[in-house]
Order: sequence, then structure tokens, then C-alpha cells
Amino acid sequence: MDFLNHHFYLGLGIGVVLGLIGIVFALLRLWDTKGEVKRLKRHLADKLELEAEATNRLRLDLQELKQQNENLRIKVANLNQYPDRRLQRELEIYARAERFMVSSSPGFPAVWEEAKRSAVTGLEEEETGKSLPRRVFNALLNRPSSKSSNSEHVDG
Repeated sequence: MDFLNHHFYLGLGIGVVLGLIGIVFALLRLWDTKGEVKRLKRHLADKLELEAEATNRLRLDLQELKQQNENLRIKVANLNQYPDRRLQRELEIYARAERFMVSSSPGFPAVWEEAKRSAVTGLEEEETGKSLPRRVFNALLNRPSSKSSNSEHVDG
């Protein structure tokens, strides 16, 4: 019992006890950290799984939309093959071109309105029987009807 009174042994004992307490706290902290890492790994795995499912859904939706787009493109191309559809398409093209020209060209609207009035008057004359249809003559002479109306408008 003499060694209990010696300062070296007393300091050594206190150091060992404090060291053991420190080791126990470190092991508890290590155990908590391992549990937290396992929880985070599960969370990450779940998140990656959900994102993979979402990515697959998006990929499938994209493929479906591409297929629908291709089907619609083919359908529009087929519909444009009909003569009346082609005429409607040309009419839409001309209407858009007219709107663009009217809005962008300073001198175009007046000339365009005069050309439209002239074309309407000529068409009304053809429909009432006052003149022969130009389309018939243009078809017989293999001339496009737009050239004759453009040259007539320029001459007039």
C-alpha cells in the first residue's frame, strides 16, 4: 500500500482511468458514426433508386413522345398529299407572307391592296361569265397563271 502514497503511481492511475473513459467515449462515438454512415448509405441507395426510376420513366416518356411526333409528322405529310390540303397549305403560306410583307415593307401595302383588288375583280368577272377563265388558257398554253397576272399587273 505504499505505492498509493507515491505521486507517480497516483498520476498513472488517474491517467489510465481517464484514458479508459476517453477510449469508451471514442468507441461510442465511432459506433454512432458507423450507424450514421449506414443510415446515409441506405438513404443514398433509396435516392439513387428513385432517381433511376424517374430517369427511366422520363426516358420512356421521351421515346413515346418521339414516336407520337413521328406519327404526327407522317400524318401531316400524308394529309399534305391531298390536293385540297396542298391548296390550304399554299394559302396559309401566302397569308403569312402577306402579313410579313405588310408589316415590314413601307411601300408594299398600297401596291398589295391594289393587286388584290385587281385579282378579285378579275376573278369576279370570270365567275359571272364576263371573261373566259385564265386558268383554262394558261393550262392550255402551259403557262403558270401567276406569271400572267403578275405581268398584267405590272403592265397595268
